[in-house]
Amino acid sequence: MRFLPKEVETLWTLFTAPVVWAVHFLISYVGAAIFCAKQDQLSLGFDVVRTGIALVTVVALLMILLAGWLAWRQWGFGAHDPPHDDPTAHDRRLFQGFATLLLSGLSFVAVIYVAMPLLFMTECWP
Repeated sequence: MRFLPKEVETLWTLFTAPVVWAVHFLISYVGAAIFCAKQDQLSLGFDVVRTGIALVTVVALLMILLAGWLAWRQWGFGAHDPPHDDPTAHDRRLFQGFATLLLSGLSFVAVIYVAMPLLFMTECWP
């Protein structure tokens, strides 16, 4: 029995990676903003926030990698070259897989860029 279906025939897969990026963006920036606004009331240090965002980043990247792998599989592991513009179900499936793969790559890079301030920030700034 397979954990993942062989073919995923839904438009929701196209939006999976950008939604993961958006949720990661919100968790990272809203979480840091709330912590910095309420840091006097909390007994936690900024390193806890950095660690939490790092964990969310790893989870988001893994989810995007899974979405990208599923898209690559739907695209036929790169066996069919674009453009996929024939009005057939086969070309539609290939186009959706290729577009999802490209969006997954873009979202992967976007998550890394969102997490990069963690390397430089060590405390909240006034």
